[in-house]
Amino acid sequence: MTFVQIAQSEGDTNLSLERQQWNEEWLDAETRHWLEEDAKYFLHQSLSTPCLNVLTKSHGVNIEDLQGRSYMDFHGNSVHQVGFGHPRVIEAVAKQMQEMPFCTRRYTNIPAIKLASRLAHLAPGDLNKVLFAPAGTAAIGMALKLARAATGRYKTISMWDSFHGASLDAISIGGEATFRNNAGPLLPGTEHAPPPDPVNCPFHCGSSCNLHCAGYIEYMLEKEGDVAAVIAETVRSTPYIPPPEYWQAVRAACDRHGALLILDEIPHALGRTGKMFTFEHYGIVPDMVVIGKGLGGGIFPLAALIARQHLDVAGDRALGHYTHEKNPVAAAAALAAIDVIEDGLLDHVSALGEYALQRLHDLKARHPMIVDVRGLGLLIGVEVRSPIAGRSSAQAAEAIMYGALRKGLNFKTTMGRILTLTPALTITREEMGKAIDIIDEEMTLLEG
Repeated sequence: MTFVQIAQSEGDTNLSLERQQWNEEWLDAETRHWLEEDAKYFLHQSLSTPCLNVLTKSHGVNIEDLQGRSYMDFHGNSVHQVGFGHPRVIEAVAKQMQEMPFCTRRYTNIPAIKLASRLAHLAPGDLNKVLFAPAGTAAIGMALKLARAATGRYKTISMWDSFHGASLDAISIGGEATFRNNAGPLLPGTEHAPPPDPVNCPFHCGSSCNLHCAGYIEYMLEKEGDVAAVIAETVRSTPYIPPPEYWQAVRAACDRHGALLILDEIPHALGRTGKMFTFEHYGIVPDMVVIGKGLGGGIFPLAALIARQHLDVAGDRALGHYTHEKNPVAAAAALAAIDVIEDGLLDHVSALGEYALQRLHDLKARHPMIVDVRGLGLLIGVEVRSPIAGRSSAQAAEAIMYGALRKGLNFKTTMGRILTLTPALTITREEMGKAIDIIDEEMTLLEG
């Protein structure tokens, strides 16, 4: 069976024309063989099967496939703040593996303690209590448990279309239909509110947010009366960038109604927005913040829950209890990654983000298919619509994505119509310019 036939036999009968052309024209026999082996042995699941290609190398801002083709990776699952295989991270990992590769439960170790201390000192305010977990979704679960323990309540308010992980508790508070549909009964008390999205706002706020969405959260807090926490992405990975007043209003509403504010910064903390923590752009301090992805230096899966001092109230129960919660090698990788980020990357991200947004706004002036350009630092989104009658916005975005892949640029589309650009923070101005040139070329071809 061919790769396409395997995918279709497993229920994926909607492979797009762009995807089929990619499979037929871009993949050689050896690549097809390994993709068929992958399809044969892995359980199939939405968003991960069938795979796009077979990679053999990742270094710096680039990934390389089995056929030796290199791509600038503007996806990277958001783990590549310091790029892939940064020499300082590799050195720290190798050294720690030689000394102590694992820490047995009920013991602690110096790298883990140093990392917890580092995060406590980096985080603003009294966010100085830390727990580690091997995945962001696990850290979200710890935050939900701690909110219940601290407040004696169980209800939450989160956002439609949000993503906090794929575990049952995370999809209960999450708002993406792909994860919630057909999942069976979800956690009780997980209420949802519209996100701060002026482009698709149910309150019809127009070109800029009028804070009606923040007012609605306070309305929910008042009506429910017993909400444990509001939990949300500070800046959504699509991305949507709320105005500063939004989080200030939500923070005040939580304080008035006795609810905790938990911010999910798993994809973009540690410098992606030009600050170490994204909420620093908003002049607030949450009660808890969850970080991950880039924390492991692009090598190890590692996440952290950072909470305010007064929330250290659950010593009689296990919030996480994960086997690798104090993994010394992961901690060593994280410490090295933070060193790299603090060595001038935040200023670099801010300057390069401004350059990228200006270039993309210039594209918007020339390409009618661009609906919106938005971003913060190197978290950037370009929302598109189809310039061709009878083709959807999702088809247009996919055509641009596959065209860009053929020219050496990898990124993902979000919500079907948003080109999401999240390169390594170490990318140069020249590399960023080349990536935008590729997008420009593909839009020109599509618009005819």
